Amino acid sequence: MSIYKRKDTWWIQFTAPDGRRIQQTAGTQLKHEAQELHDRLKAEAWRVRYLGAKPRYFWKDAVIRWLTEQGHKKSIETDKVHLRCLDKHLSDVYLDEINKLKIDLIKNARLADGVSNSTVNRLLSILRAILNRAKDDWEWIDSVPGFRFFPEPKARVRWITREESVRLINELPIHLKLMVRFSLATGLRESNVTNLQWSQLDMQRRCAWVLADQAKAGKAIPVPLNDDAMEVLADQVGKHDVRVFTYKGQVVNDANTKAWRKALVRAGIEDFRWHDLRHTWASWHVQAGTPLQVLMELGGWSDISMVLKYAHLSSTHLEEYAGNSSQTRDKSTT
Repeated sequence: MSIYKRKDTWWIQFTAPDGRRIQQTAGTQLKHEAQELHDRLKAEAWRVRYLGAKPRYFWKDAVIRWLTEQGHKKSIETDKVHLRCLDKHLSDVYLDEINKLKIDLIKNARLADGVSNSTVNRLLSILRAILNRAKDDWEWIDSVPGFRFFPEPKARVRWITREESVRLINELPIHLKLMVRFSLATGLRESNVTNLQWSQLDMQRRCAWVLADQAKAGKAIPVPLNDDAMEVLADQVGKHDVRVFTYKGQVVNDANTKAWRKALVRAGIEDFRWHDLRHTWASWHVQAGTPLQVLMELGGWSDISMVLKYAHLSSTHLEEYAGNSSQTRDKSTT
């Protein structure tokens, strides 16, 4: 039997010219769709066997291999969300059938869902990465179609003043108060603060470290501890054997809570996320004259371009050159 039904889903079964027994789900409840897929697979097997053609692979074959090879990625769950969206359009499509027209249809469909340009671009990034892997590493296809990404707004940098930070801290419950103070003292991301363990601290040397598997860039980050950070840590000693920050003896896994949001309202601070504490820390550093190269190391960024968005907050590094175009300077040299 070429196609048959199991419960509500049709399955395909046939013997390929090389003797292999092909048996797989058609992934559909419609008989004519299952028959169409069966005919395509059988014709493809014949083409490869008797014409010496290069085997063709489905998009879903590439997805399975991609997930197997990239399962270690921190963003793999986000990848899966985008891949589920792509599956609606490409599930039974051969890789070499994915062209610019199909990609444009996917882009327009996602925009019609009401998502942002940034969300569509993240989906396109996954699509392009898999196609490039299929071409360059797996040699499943010979070329990758070119396509454009949508324009996105410039990177958002939201920070608060020191006076605003005091207002916010005064409105927070004690456990969040300490975590905010520590974040503003170190610039650590939310997860690195909530998951911080005593084993990552050396109080004598006044330093902490973020392990490589906890860092966004995948590299360990040394974290020098200033007086503010040390004062916070001293207050936490003895509260928990493993974790630094707790609430009523329990570990804290999420700082972006209702208490945080209500405190922002009471403090009169709008459009401010927990991650903006890191922006605030970086902004304060630049305003105080910290060189961008030093800030890059302090923040654990892998590239100087990541800190250039803070450069406009200080002109200290330019002051020695500002006089080069001065008319007074020209007169003094004549």
